[in-house]
Amino acid sequence: MSGEPVPRPAPEGRLDLDADHVGRDLVGLVLTVVELLRQLMERQALRRCEQDDLDDTQVEQIGTTLMRLDACMDELCERHGLTRDDLNLDLGPLGTLLGR
Repeated sequence: MSGEPVPRPAPEGRLDLDADHVGRDLVGLVLTVVELLRQLMERQALRRCEQDDLDDTQVEQIGTTLMRLDACMDELCERHGLTRDDLNLDLGPLGTLLGR
């Protein structure tokens, strides 16, 4: 034995505070918040569309913006070696944060 601590994997759903992984975990946390906000904006946009609060141009702009944001999320996840499922935090008895 060399006396060095053996790295242990973090329990599922927990951040690994190993210096080599902390950057990826921080990116994952930031992307989780961004994904939560993206989903909330999408739901709000759908509600407004259903209520006929928006004209056709606004609906088109919102749809395009949400599609671009979704594509950007895919790109960022891929760039950092994450999946959308990696962003979905387990809240125990409450279920998952992102509802996927």
